[in-house]
Amino acid sequence: MRPVNLIPTDERPGERKPMRGGPLAYIVVGALAAAVIGVAVLAVTNNQISETKTEITRLEGERATVEARAQALDAYTQFHAMREQRDLTIANLADSRFDWQRVMRELAIVLPGNVWLTNLTGTASPGSTVEGAASVAMRSSIPGPALELNGCATGQAGVAGFVQALKEIDGVTRVGVQSSTLGEESGSESSCQTRAFIAQFEIVVAFDAAPVHSEESEAALAPAAEPAGEATAASTETEGN
Repeated sequence: MRPVNLIPTDERPGERKPMRGGPLAYIVVGALAAAVIGVAVLAVTNNQISETKTEITRLEGERATVEARAQALDAYTQFHAMREQRDLTIANLADSRFDWQRVMRELAIVLPGNVWLTNLTGTASPGSTVEGAASVAMRSSIPGPALELNGCATGQAGVAGFVQALKEIDGVTRVGVQSSTLGEESGSESSCQTRAFIAQFEIVVAFDAAPVHSEESEAALAPAAEPAGEATAASTETEGN
């Protein structure tokens, strides 16, 4: 006789119980898991967006504060720049001022005893004029400071010696003789040419290497225009020592 197992199949030990819910349960669980993950991702994204917006708002506030400070300090910045520019202009003008006092002192030292000056004019540029001063034609060819000398010396040798002495002045680049005539050659007597052997001369002493300030530099320094050039004139009829 064949044995028959009367225990239900789902209650038999060692046997796999059949799935009661079917594949629908797994689908529902997967959908719930996906929804939870989506909610979590959405929450994290929203938090990041909120933090980013907060950071942008903070940075915009800092930028506005910095811009306000910059605008408040802009006047001081402009004043500082203007002050530096004026300091530079003053320094350039100070460097370009020609030292006439030194030149006059050295001229007095090198002036020979056999030379008399009747007119001495110093100008910083050819365009500078001095009222009552004698003019030497060669002066127009010298762009920088120069001395114009009129006077007499004992003979042409005295004039030549005076020219060599003028070259000893510091800063002199060249010495030009416009004219040098003896009394008998000139045909007339001047205030210093009282003898035939006395030579009357016109000499120009150039300082080509000396810097000269420009009108643009002066305009940058102050609204009021300053003199275009420095000029001095002196006239003497005494014998040089």
